[in-house]
Amino acid sequence: MRLDRRETAIPPVSADDDDYDGQLARHVARLSDLQELLYASDTYSLLAVFQGMDTSGKDGAIKHVMSGVNPQGCRVTSFRRPSGSELEHDFLWRAARELPERGQIGIFNRSYYEEVVVVRVHPDLLDAQRIPADRRGAKFWHARFKSIKGFEAHLTRSGTRVVKFFLHLSKEEQRKRLLARLDVPGKQWKFRAGDLEERKLWSGYMQAYSACIEATSTRESPWYVVPADDKRTARLIVSQVLIETLAALDMHCPELDTKDARRLRSFRAELEA
Repeated sequence: MRLDRRETAIPPVSADDDDYDGQLARHVARLSDLQELLYASDTYSLLAVFQGMDTSGKDGAIKHVMSGVNPQGCRVTSFRRPSGSELEHDFLWRAARELPERGQIGIFNRSYYEEVVVVRVHPDLLDAQRIPADRRGAKFWHARFKSIKGFEAHLTRSGTRVVKFFLHLSKEEQRKRLLARLDVPGKQWKFRAGDLEERKLWSGYMQAYSACIEATSTRESPWYVVPADDKRTARLIVSQVLIETLAALDMHCPELDTKDARRLRSFRAELEA
């Protein structure tokens, strides 16, 4: 799969502000209903993974799409450079600790996929993980892809639905967004000098992402490459995918047995009296 051949911009899903606001509001409301059913069913969980280059809109997509979901039923985890304690474990360990419980939605803002993208682009980071020398051969990245697929297959078998989004941004659009961070006082705090250094490695990142998406996208745990030059279009696509993913789960509210139904009738009679 070649990301450089995939579109980063498509015709906007919404024609104007009111149309976009209306579509997003409907999506948010539907997601809220499905999250309540997910919680009531208490059988499945959903893990949504967000990856993308800096300024691709991960934070904004999460903020807007999940704005109507009950905070008690959804948790966002942002993964940064591994701590010393995390480096003492295998690369999936810290992700496993943050997985959603049954009935919950878990959002990973960046994830274990950093270990086959950022670490691949910056091989010096692998040294800190102290991988045995005999494990760092030509098939090392293939082995990590295999571990990730096995991890996600295990989650699927256990009732956690995994869906992954790559917000596909063009290099030119990133340039504009970085400039906006410099020009707008309220955004200047987001700018890091390292953003420019990472930008110089664009080609390497596209190759690493292409390889990992192709190797780890499965029917049970698919990748969605979302054109992200237009933030509103990206948010509507993400929200629609999440709705379809949750709606496809076999979820039902718990049914009352005869004894519980009788007790509820007695409660109603007491309240009405």
